[in-house]
Amino acid sequence: NNSQNTKFTEQYRRAELIHKLRDPQMGITVHDRRWMFRLYPMCFVGKELVEWFMKHDYAFTRQEAVHLGQQLLLDKVFHHVTKDHAFKDETLFYRFQDDEMHLKGLDHETVSWSEILPMSHSDRELQPLLPESDEDLKMSLKRLDLFPLDSYNTKLLDNVHPAKYLNPEPAKKYNMVVIGAGAAGLVTAAGSSGVGAKVAIIEELMMGGDCLNFGCVPSKSLLSIAHDVAKLKKLEESGLISSVNPQINFKKIMERMRKQRAEMSDVDSVQRFRKELDVEVFQGRARFLSHDSIEVINETNHQPQTIRFSKACLATGARAAVPIIPGLDSVVYLTNATIFNLVDLPKRLMVIGGGPAGCEMAQTFARFGSRVIMLVRSSRVLEREIPEASAALEKQLKADGVEILTRCTVNSVEKGPASSIRAVITLPSGGALVEGDQLFIATGRLPNVAGLNLDAAGIDFDLRKGVIVNKYLQTTNPNVFAAGDVCTMYKFTHVADFTARIVIRNALFFGSAKVDELVIPWCTFTDPQIAHVGLYPTDMVKKGIKFTQFVREMKNVDRAILEDETNGFVKICVREGTDEILGATIVAANAGDMISEVTTAMVTNTGLQRLSTVIHPYPTQADAIRQVGDLYNRTRLTSSVKVLFRKYFEFR
Repeated sequence: NNSQNTKFTEQYRRAELIHKLRDPQMGITVHDRRWMFRLYPMCFVGKELVEWFMKHDYAFTRQEAVHLGQQLLLDKVFHHVTKDHAFKDETLFYRFQDDEMHLKGLDHETVSWSEILPMSHSDRELQPLLPESDEDLKMSLKRLDLFPLDSYNTKLLDNVHPAKYLNPEPAKKYNMVVIGAGAAGLVTAAGSSGVGAKVAIIEELMMGGDCLNFGCVPSKSLLSIAHDVAKLKKLEESGLISSVNPQINFKKIMERMRKQRAEMSDVDSVQRFRKELDVEVFQGRARFLSHDSIEVINETNHQPQTIRFSKACLATGARAAVPIIPGLDSVVYLTNATIFNLVDLPKRLMVIGGGPAGCEMAQTFARFGSRVIMLVRSSRVLEREIPEASAALEKQLKADGVEILTRCTVNSVEKGPASSIRAVITLPSGGALVEGDQLFIATGRLPNVAGLNLDAAGIDFDLRKGVIVNKYLQTTNPNVFAAGDVCTMYKFTHVADFTARIVIRNALFFGSAKVDELVIPWCTFTDPQIAHVGLYPTDMVKKGIKFTQFVREMKNVDRAILEDETNGFVKICVREGTDEILGATIVAANAGDMISEVTTAMVTNTGLQRLSTVIHPYPTQADAIRQVGDLYNRTRLTSSVKVLFRKYFEFR
């Protein structure tokens, strides 16, 4: 009881202290203050609070006052305005937490989607009903196109597209305004704010962009389960285990994916960027009004808002490129934005496209039990990769039951019987008709440049190539930069990340970082994975670069043999007569992890000979890279050197 009374007394005294601090008559003076040409609203000075503590007998010495102030700071009663300092007896600016909430517009009541969407009595677990009276919310949900609206997806929406969100009042001018909250936009916003810039970010749909919501995150969740299913089947077929016959619970697999995605969305959430990263988040459609101003239209705010900037970054990403095929509009087809909405496993899945997304999803659904047929326009899947890599993947895809039709032209699409979809195709052998229950379009990506009114800002763009930038990622408007899928041919999350870092340096600090200096690896996460970095042999031939290539088959690597993952190789190309690495392709179970060693070597100008001296734990599949270095070393042992060595040993 004594301890409870003591605790109560301490809480009472703390509450009394805070009440007096905030008292308009006798409390600490709070008003706008300026330092280094920047205005900091609603602040007080650390030194003044020390004196206030002593004046009102809360501390007898300045040291005691600093200790008390630090305790209140740790209790989050107030904080340093840029969160760079502890509490000090100096002329530093501090702001009360409730004032911070008011400035950011966070003091209004937030509403969860789960409170708005009434649950369906027929299927409470999966799909709430749409709100009957709120047309703005209906339109918002229609644009987001997210299904099912279960507890996991409503949590996702609460994080990345809050319901009835009220935009903050725009500042007079921002150091950086970012349009688009995918990987590139979020990194640009967080990094810019982290160095002290006044930052706003505008997102029409979902924070996190493609990667979180319908790209890397959900696809890799499904791939991991598909890989485990294939492992079990392989063990049973080899007779090592019996009576497995795994029964696929597709609903649970998709539920697991939604749960993981919702948990990961905290990092990209509106609240985190506003509260923790000091970024002002605007929800709505953005369009340029002039060279230095942007209009934002939001359903909740209704009235358009004008945002002015010193520098801006276009990070609007890309979307699925849908080919022009007669009849395609008459059927319901899937893209990467909707395939993760499925709750039932399609018995038959048609995939148009043989690129990374098409291959990953074809293999995944085949391993889940769908009958998958790929309609590929080129002569092989992953036509940009070297032929040996494509061949290794095709071998595994066919083993998984995927039917691959290459040199295939899709002439038209039509509705078939019982909600099926038919495709009329032409093959080298003649015409044919194929049928499926679902159709997945995976024919590349197109940059999001429409509707931004880029002409008003003097920004050149191309509907297929995206925003036109120079090597510094600067657009034709010198104060507007671009990052990520909207301006690069390498449409990967990690490229979006690093182009954003270039924008921060060049836009805010007069930097001269160049995008063409990046060494960019990539990976298709099929089984086996296919990873590449640097030039392809065809690139070197076109450029007139003489090269030598060294290959280590995974069937000769001990760990790959033990794991029964021998379908693959490590191929490294060096400049002829040197050990300078020009490019590499790895086909292996963990190629995405292995390629980083070669990438590091290229970034640090480490030659293939030096890689041969790197000790790898035994047994590992990555040891194949060292073994490729050994192959290079053997070429240095010429016949002349052998003769010299022979004479040396004869002499000894």
